[in-house]
Amino acid sequence: MSIDVDGFKQGQKAMWTAGDYGEVAQRIVAVGEYVAERAGAGPGLELLDVASGTGNVSVPAAQAGANVTALDLTPKLLEEQRGRAAAASVEIELIEGDAEQLPFADASFDRVTSCFGVMFAPRQKIAAEELVRVLRPGGRVVVAAWTPAGMVGRMFAASAPYMPPPPEGFVPPVMWGDEAHVRGLFEGSDVELSFELRTVSFEGESVEAWVERDERILGPSVMAKAALEQQGRYEELRRDVVDLYSQFNEAQDGSFRAPADYLVTVAQRPG
Repeated sequence: MSIDVDGFKQGQKAMWTAGDYGEVAQRIVAVGEYVAERAGAGPGLELLDVASGTGNVSVPAAQAGANVTALDLTPKLLEEQRGRAAAASVEIELIEGDAEQLPFADASFDRVTSCFGVMFAPRQKIAAEELVRVLRPGGRVVVAAWTPAGMVGRMFAASAPYMPPPPEGFVPPVMWGDEAHVRGLFEGSDVELSFELRTVSFEGESVEAWVERDERILGPSVMAKAALEQQGRYEELRRDVVDLYSQFNEAQDGSFRAPADYLVTVAQRPG
């Protein structure tokens, strides 16, 4: 694989620092709560949340009594998570770190989770191996990722023709939402895999209002707009995105209500 890994990760930091990811994360709070529940977060368990963002999994897991460590590549998101944990009156150990090189010994945790996070690591096989490496026998990995055919995956695909071509060897993050691909990522690991397709609903005043809000708060949209406006190409992308969201819109009253599919992968390590 010839990806410039360091450059890619710096781009990831810039992308999630742009906009207001804390506000974006409010859209998927319920998914984080479900991941914590599916992991069986509870008293006495050591849980690691990888690419934890602002705490959608780590905070409810800590509220359930787990001893939680949260790792993320982006310091700004960890600082926001610190405030969120304080507001929830829970303690979370926050660590700036890389999903592809977890700074923990083998078999350190009873549960390892990631909610729309580890999917963005550029070397997916390495990231999957790391999740399993730090998992204790009898432990469980739970990962939520957008599906390629769902609304979010389709939005990524719609944006691709307007962006610089990806480096050779790049695998789209939404492939973590494809069951066959995920089986390949964990191939060779001593885990038993199960999968669940779920949906979260996005709601707004209208399709146009949703897109306008994304342009202010969603890092990839903020950066795409800034780059493409200089080339006079942003309106093309915007029309494609509005059309895509309109296709998924289930509301009949001019508002916006659309399903976004995601895949939950559970990797159980034998005891």
